[in-house]
Amino acid sequence: MALTLPIAVDLALCQNASTKSAWASIKLQSAALGEARAAYLPTINGSLSRVLDHTTYPNSNFSSTTLKSNTMYGNLSWRLFDFGGRDASNRSAAALLEAALANHDAVLQKTLIMVIGAYSDAQSAWVTWQIRKKNEELAQQTVQAAQRREKRGFGSQSDTLQAMTAQARATLGKSRADGDYKKALAVLIYTTGLPANTSLFLPDDLQDTVQHVREDLNDWLLQAQVHHPAIIAAKAQLSSAQERIKVVRSEGLPTLDLTASLYQNGRPNQGLTPASTREALIGIAVNIPLFDGFSNTYKVRGAQAQVEQKQAELEDVQRQTLMEVVKSHADAAMALNNLEASRNLLETAQAALQSVQRKFDVGAADILEMLNSQSALLDAQQERIRCQVDWRAARLRLLASAGVLGRAGIAQKASR
Repeated sequence: MALTLPIAVDLALCQNASTKSAWASIKLQSAALGEARAAYLPTINGSLSRVLDHTTYPNSNFSSTTLKSNTMYGNLSWRLFDFGGRDASNRSAAALLEAALANHDAVLQKTLIMVIGAYSDAQSAWVTWQIRKKNEELAQQTVQAAQRREKRGFGSQSDTLQAMTAQARATLGKSRADGDYKKALAVLIYTTGLPANTSLFLPDDLQDTVQHVREDLNDWLLQAQVHHPAIIAAKAQLSSAQERIKVVRSEGLPTLDLTASLYQNGRPNQGLTPASTREALIGIAVNIPLFDGFSNTYKVRGAQAQVEQKQAELEDVQRQTLMEVVKSHADAAMALNNLEASRNLLETAQAALQSVQRKFDVGAADILEMLNSQSALLDAQQERIRCQVDWRAARLRLLASAGVLGRAGIAQKASR
């Protein structure tokens, strides 16, 4: 089958274990957010039991008694006020969920980069094998031309042997290129999670698109600060740590709870009474922490230290991310210049070979000039492929560094 880059990305995302783990983290933080929101709702507990109470009076004239009854107990508790602890806990959980979502995006981008690298290597190896194959065919044509020249007396046996040597070298180069392609294809198959015996082929259209790369560096830095998932995750974790300070502080402040209870035929863990009873209670409870051995004070200090730690981590992530953007932008600019230069080199080498071929056919050029022109064309073709691969890698690395590389963007680029 034909394996395009978007299909390879889809396959890898479906099979990648890191992606599954990141998605599980999102579900975990979603559950934690739901748990934080549950603190706004009342809690209701109840129990129903069948009780047999048999009482005897040894060494007494009182006769034994036996009571059978159904007992029921219900309780409602609802926190009405807590100095913002629940609000802060809810915001902290929401920030952690945002961090999990950003981390999922970061994992997706790492997976994309890994697949893109393997795909580019395989595609480059495929194009290189095709060029080596064409070079072998060209070398064969040169051998035939040298043999014809030798028969007509325009060339020597030495020229023919040199052409045959060049042909043998071209065949060896094609064989090595075939081995490199099969190895790169095996790596790509493993990366996408396909079975090892999958038969596939790759298109050889290395794109030369240059959109967005000539934008100013400051624009790329701004995009990274706004869109990069690592920075977004670090900011969310800092926000969560800041909310945790409010949560911890509220634990040392008073709370106001509404309580309501209903008892039928006695209270739990008490004996039965001969008559049926029903008791209802409702009340307002104010809980005031008076002294906890300074435990809450140390918890607040710990939460403040965690905020400082998350702040330092955010600054480090921003510094590293923006540094990667600067380096990637410079690499992309250099790769783009090399891409344009390699196009000129290839066109010049092709024109030079065509000129030498015409001279060689009429005996105006010797075999060494012909072989040198072929070698120069092969070098230009390989340099062209190398520059195309470097350009693609640099462009995608820049997009990833800025945090704007995604599955949709890959599909759009592949369709051009």
